[in-house]
Amino acid sequence: MPKFTVNSTRFDPYHGFRFKIRIDGQYVAGLSKCSPLKRTTEVTSWYEGGDASGPHQIPGKTQHAQITLEAGVTHDTTFEDWANKVNNFQGDAAMSLATFRKDIAIEVYNLGGQKVLAYNVYRCWVSEYQALPELDASGNAVMISSIRLENEGWARDTSVAELKET
Repeated sequence: MPKFTVNSTRFDPYHGFRFKIRIDGQYVAGLSKCSPLKRTTEVTSWYEGGDASGPHQIPGKTQHAQITLEAGVTHDTTFEDWANKVNNFQGDAAMSLATFRKDIAIEVYNLGGQKVLAYNVYRCWVSEYQALPELDASGNAVMISSIRLENEGWARDTSVAELKET
């Protein structure tokens, strides 16, 4: 069975460095890293009376792992604005409670710049925000800000189909 249905002669999987994150319909500027999408389902063991063969195992609760997004420090305030809705230090909690959860889209592109995969992540909110990294006068590293997102699940966007590559 071919790994790709439309491009049956393609052998290599997609690269992990061509991606974009969309929040509120806008792409995040300077994005450099996105942690993996991961979910874990607990195993629940149960025993049946008179059955000495051992426990039966059934799926229990499912948890979706936090997602960390990292971006180079620019004048884009997407991370900061969103983080401020969760921890509104100015006291206008009524305004931020209505909008602190957001759905985001994670899009993956092939080397030709065509969108090949997309995932929608639902009801995300910022549980950790890092505005600046450690500053070091003797270093030459790029400044990176980050947010950690809690989420209530994700699903592949099936409207993104495999495109014919040339």
